[in-house]
Amino acid sequence: MRARDHLGETDPATPLASPVFADLTGLAPLLIQVGSHEILLDDAVRLAARAAEHDVAVELQVWPQVPHVFQGFAAPLDDATLTSAAAFTRAHWPAGRPRTGTTWTT
Repeated sequence: MRARDHLGETDPATPLASPVFADLTGLAPLLIQVGSHEILLDDAVRLAARAAEHDVAVELQVWPQVPHVFQGFAAPLDDATLTSAAAFTRAHWPAGRPRTGTTWTT
């Protein structure tokens, strides 16, 4: 029901409605964190697969027993998820190296 509120008469399979249907070629490395109790878990898995199909570096992390937007809750797991996201960011975008498009400049 909420999807129809958001989309109106737009086809839900249009790439602008969902990246699962988009051409992701050239997308920057992608980290997807999702909870095992997340209503969008299947979509997160599909997005990770779609990214891989388009040669996008992708890391899918499924965190156990947590719901939608779990990273915003005050709990010890938050530190682990944010630390993981920071490590991913550092690994893919080292400080001090300017970036143009999808390739590093030197």
